[in-house]
Amino acid sequence: MRGIAEICNVPGARLLTPRHFVRDGSKPTSFPLAEEWVDQRSVAGGESRPLQLTNPLKPNTMYHTAERPLFIEMIRNNQQEYNRRAEKAGKGGQVPERDPAKNLFEIHTGKQWLQQEKITPPAGQLCGELWYQGELCIMFADTNVGKSIFAVQIGNALARREPIGPFGVETDAPLKVLYLDFEMSGKQFQSRYTYQDVVFDFSDQFFRAGFNPNAEMHFSFDSYDDYMSAAIEYAIERTKATVVIIDNITCLREGTEHTSQALALMKNLKALKAKHNLSVLVLAHTPKRNPSKPITRDDLQGSKMLINFADSAFAIGESHTQKGIRYLKQVKQRNTREIYGADNVILWRITRPANFISYEFIGYGLEPDHLRTYNHQQRQLMIDQITRLHAQGLSQRQISRKLSMSLTAVNRVVVQLVGE
Repeated sequence: MRGIAEICNVPGARLLTPRHFVRDGSKPTSFPLAEEWVDQRSVAGGESRPLQLTNPLKPNTMYHTAERPLFIEMIRNNQQEYNRRAEKAGKGGQVPERDPAKNLFEIHTGKQWLQQEKITPPAGQLCGELWYQGELCIMFADTNVGKSIFAVQIGNALARREPIGPFGVETDAPLKVLYLDFEMSGKQFQSRYTYQDVVFDFSDQFFRAGFNPNAEMHFSFDSYDDYMSAAIEYAIERTKATVVIIDNITCLREGTEHTSQALALMKNLKALKAKHNLSVLVLAHTPKRNPSKPITRDDLQGSKMLINFADSAFAIGESHTQKGIRYLKQVKQRNTREIYGADNVILWRITRPANFISYEFIGYGLEPDHLRTYNHQQRQLMIDQITRLHAQGLSQRQISRKLSMSLTAVNRVVVQLVGE
């Protein structure tokens, strides 16, 4: 390595090798390269005094030598500069861990897990066997079936610690419920729960958060999704809610039919649930489906990730044989066995006694008894309707919407027509 004086090309300067330079007083915030140092003793004519060096960037700052190599001192100074910046950024005192990812998993033997969780009380029912405390549950149904009506009924029942039909509530006290309403305006909500100018007496533990579409996103958020998550967390902290009902999931994030978007959404809800020790009920839609077939988890609109990450899920179906009847069916459960499957659906009727529209329990039944059935005459009528609309130039999707039929059924008839 060339000496400092040689690099600087100082006349009469003595050749130096890199050494440890210590500033008189406080140390420099950044250490110059070896090429930038000048032997002041040589320049001064070789006077008898301790060897001192000067930094050309700071000519009034003097240094003297020690025994450490220059590159060691450069590393030390760079570390000091990092510590200074880290402290300024609020990270002072944090020492990098040897295994920074060790907290992601909690590891015990199978026996240890059983002993540890033996003292943990079981989750209580919030809506019978359909939804338990601490669960992220999805309730889905077609449009205009009455999802919001039943969701508000559940929320008010939990806020009063009251059962709904056969569904018990296993909580020690009434719960604070936050209902995030993306569907109805404040006036629509008021009209639904008012009769002859008498408003319904909701529990003081039931909070409704109405969505404000005119609110502008603050500049501090990188995306609207981050803005939405922060707003929901603010509402939870403000109300101190332990139960959150979201109506509905499509308003939280666009593109839930894509796996990546659905996965990010469900992870966000899971994290929020764990952070605030919540029980969460999310409402969702079903796409156009064949009313002659039973409801399955595949009928949930969006990516399959939604149902995969949910702890439980149930659906509301509309009876096609008894007008005004709805039925509830379990489609996923973790805290219990399947109780309300196709052979034991729960039957309801939507009623409005005074100023509270709600579901009224009327009994149990079989799902096949409430599905649409096709006889030969009905099927021929359906084919005739599709044929007529196809001849008018309507697309298969337009025919599907107009006749409230699945796109697959329409396509099957159209393909047969084209083949003929």
